[in-house]
Amino acid sequence: MGPTASGKTDLAIALHEQLGAEIISVDSALVYRGLDIGSAKPSADELARAPHRLINIRDPSEPYSAADFAKDATKEMADIVAQGKTPLLVGGTMLYFKALLEGLSTMPASEPATRAQIEKEAADFGWPYMHDQLGLVDRVTAELIHPNHSQRICRALEVYRLSGKPISEFRQENSGGLLHEYEWTQIAITPFDRTVLHQRIESRFKLMLELGFISEVETLYRRGDLNSELPAIRAVGYRQVWDYLEGKSDFSHMRERGIIATRQLAKRQLTWLRSWPNLNWLYSQHENGELLSSSEIVIKALRILSPTTI
Repeated sequence: MGPTASGKTDLAIALHEQLGAEIISVDSALVYRGLDIGSAKPSADELARAPHRLINIRDPSEPYSAADFAKDATKEMADIVAQGKTPLLVGGTMLYFKALLEGLSTMPASEPATRAQIEKEAADFGWPYMHDQLGLVDRVTAELIHPNHSQRICRALEVYRLSGKPISEFRQENSGGLLHEYEWTQIAITPFDRTVLHQRIESRFKLMLELGFISEVETLYRRGDLNSELPAIRAVGYRQVWDYLEGKSDFSHMRERGIIATRQLAKRQLTWLRSWPNLNWLYSQHENGELLSSSEIVIKALRILSPTTI
């Protein structure tokens, strides 16, 4: 686990090569075909070295949920174990990890009339206002959702209005997870200096633009069957470039918004991780602030895993 741009993929590939573990991606953007540059999807060479399961399994027009992930990951884990190997789950979509470990609760089914009313209110007042309304009834959930994440805000408000019960309480009643079905070692990798993480995020986003991120989103935009409300297009970076293609911002503004949105994502991921139980922190810096080398990071990870996994 870890915030975006923290080095999860590099570490996972190294552990695959060291231990022979089979990688399962835990990332809500990597599931989509055609979302490559902006999602920091492993390159073809990296995937040849270390195949990742649950990458490129959905078209961007097809939403993919935490429940879908839990079902698919459960199947992949069973297949890996049946081969006598160890599943290695890597990614930053904390809700997916939570759904897999703790299971999913039986929340009220979506009700079109309620959703329509919420969406009408959002059209009148904006999603940040609806986020504030969510905070009044479910502060725990609101703190984990970006003020412009319309899909998740709408669902959380819908659950509350249909049941009178916050979605966070439903999640505390989850069942069916795999927490007690396997022996888990959970590692979170991150630099302890937030400035370092912010610098890596900025450098990576600028590199994505140099590598053709705008052209990648333009290909999706020209399809004609996608829109900015789909989960794939709402992915960090994609929404900002999509708005740029629609003429809602200039290049400089788009680039700045993309960097800011990625930093906000990292902050939300770290908020999840700070309260995560049984988590081993792997800081990618020495106490003096100097960054660890790739080999030093791998050694620290192997020490955490030993003796039960090595």
